[in-house]
Amino acid sequence: MLKQRIITALIMAGLFLAAIAFLSVPALALAIALIVLAGGWEWSRLAGWESAPARGLFVAVLGSVVGVIYVTCGLGQNPAREQVQPILGLATLWWSFALLWIKSYPGSAVLWSNQWMRSLIGLLVLAPAWTAAIYLLSFSQGGLLLISMVVIVVAADVGAYFSGKSLGKHKLAPAVSPAKTWEGFWGGEIAAAAVGVALWFFLPAQGAHISLLAVLAIVVATSIASVVGDLTVSMVKRESGCKDSGSLLPGHGGFLDRLDSLCGAAPVFTLGLVLAGW
Repeated sequence: MLKQRIITALIMAGLFLAAIAFLSVPALALAIALIVLAGGWEWSRLAGWESAPARGLFVAVLGSVVGVIYVTCGLGQNPAREQVQPILGLATLWWSFALLWIKSYPGSAVLWSNQWMRSLIGLLVLAPAWTAAIYLLSFSQGGLLLISMVVIVVAADVGAYFSGKSLGKHKLAPAVSPAKTWEGFWGGEIAAAAVGVALWFFLPAQGAHISLLAVLAIVVATSIASVVGDLTVSMVKRESGCKDSGSLLPGHGGFLDRLDSLCGAAPVFTLGLVLAGW
């Protein structure tokens, strides 16, 4: 299983890097939107919609939200910070609420377990993450910044996996994801922080004014948000009775199983760079 997981991850990494290198921002926006819509199709099942028309309607609503944000914020051209920052702020606030729901699960399920609330959660998980990623591409060195965000999330995930496997004893969120431990969490944070230090040393001239402390604050907040994103999707999957969101990615499950951490991380990382004055 680990070998299959690594092979799939390497293929996805290659495709991601090729897209960053060769596609224009509008083409990247479309490509990432298609991946997000695939995640939306998987989410519709977690939300409780069984029929194809109902699931298709959810995907259409998600696509409409993404399209409206793209046009109104001018994401394909030169988006204004004043238009995008409120979306990033609201997304970060939403993840704070999600953390409270994770902490109080299964009691919190009474607030969100119906189909309409789970559908709304899906929109809040997926649309702001897409917005953050595309807005990030408008920054100076935007492609490298997007890659850096993914590297931070991967470092936190890998660090958590190996430290949890070797040292894990104390459960992080047993009602949501029994396999995750506090030892794994701190291992992931240390790995992410190490990546943050390395990134700071290689900051381009545009980011020379950003201190190591600010970089570490952004990196740590991003890695924590990635854990919250993962646990939020796990919580909804558990409530829905689903182990994986899909089976299209060998060793990983569905698209949503790979997007969950990134969905939590993207708005926080991008907002952190905005506040740091990138």
